[in-house]
Amino acid sequence: MSAPARAAGGRLSYIDWMRGLAILIMIEAHVLDAWTRPADRATTAFVVSKILAGFAAPMFLFLAGVSVVLAAGGGERKTGRPALAAGRVRRRGWEVFGLAFLFRFQAYLLNPKAMLAGLLKVDILNVMGPSIVAAAALWQAGGRTWRRLAALGGAALAVALVTPLVRTSPLVGALPLALQAYLRPTPGRNTFSFFPWAGFVLAGAAVGILVDRMRGDERVEARLHAWMAPVALAFAGACYAGSYLPSIYPDSDFWTSSPAFFLLRVGILAGVLSGLYFYERRPRLLGERWRRASPMVRFGQASLFVYWVHVEIVYGVASQPLHGRLSFGAAVAAFAAFSAAMFGLAMAKNAGVAHYRQWRAAVGAAAPRMVEKA
Repeated sequence: MSAPARAAGGRLSYIDWMRGLAILIMIEAHVLDAWTRPADRATTAFVVSKILAGFAAPMFLFLAGVSVVLAAGGGERKTGRPALAAGRVRRRGWEVFGLAFLFRFQAYLLNPKAMLAGLLKVDILNVMGPSIVAAAALWQAGGRTWRRLAALGGAALAVALVTPLVRTSPLVGALPLALQAYLRPTPGRNTFSFFPWAGFVLAGAAVGILVDRMRGDERVEARLHAWMAPVALAFAGACYAGSYLPSIYPDSDFWTSSPAFFLLRVGILAGVLSGLYFYERRPRLLGERWRRASPMVRFGQASLFVYWVHVEIVYGVASQPLHGRLSFGAAVAAFAAFSAAMFGLAMAKNAGVAHYRQWRAAVGAAAPRMVEKA
């Protein structure tokens, strides 16, 4: 594999690039939502921005699924023990789930108007963590490549197909509200729920099976993405056309619970992933002057840090004077400036961590010499 297609540490740079795109779209979603004045929310431009913003969370979850398989597959090749590799990924999933509550606790401490019940709000990390655990378990149970692909793809499809039923099920309605929030939207408690959002992690893991299978052979990897891009986008188009057919569900909304909308987004995400693979190969095609670390790749590598910091700034007390006060044009300009500031903050954090590691390594190297002199 050529160097431009891989980031430091064996990471796939086009996946980091897409993760950077996801964080950029998420910042756009939050800034425009929090800072745009009510009078501009009915404009066509704002509505279009909301459609774009709707791809941020699916992209994050989809890439989390891809990363599950890449991490598990790498661990299996290194140790020869799939159970051990899957166990490490499951632990990471539970760590993400724990971070969800830590994130809410931080928001509670920093917001004087926050209520204690907000600690139980279900957000993207609450869904991502257990979904990573489930994807790792299915990867391990599948055993062989194509069984793993069938298990993960089938699970993603099943989540999409049962979502309209879960949304209207009286059985779910009988559960405590705190549990309901993990299964379907509950007023005041969640934006995300396992149905259908966990499906994006499972779908990403299914795509990750193909990426991991072809990894390491440039020609095979290029062929995979050469056919996956058009097939995925054609699939998305077919799902959109299919959305005009009569629904098999008594109650299903296209923009929230429809399997067609879920599958359409999966197709678009898979197509974008393959498109970015070829974009990141441009040094091979256009020459050495393109062999530079992309800011989007670096942004993607700091995605959790940027997510953690920017949400509190955008919605918290620090930006209170801007909440609902800006015209749409001013909010877009604020989004651009804020994104640049977040990138700078992420790079400063990376520089600080690198400096600390160098200092710790120097101290560790000097310690034996000091003992010898003593």
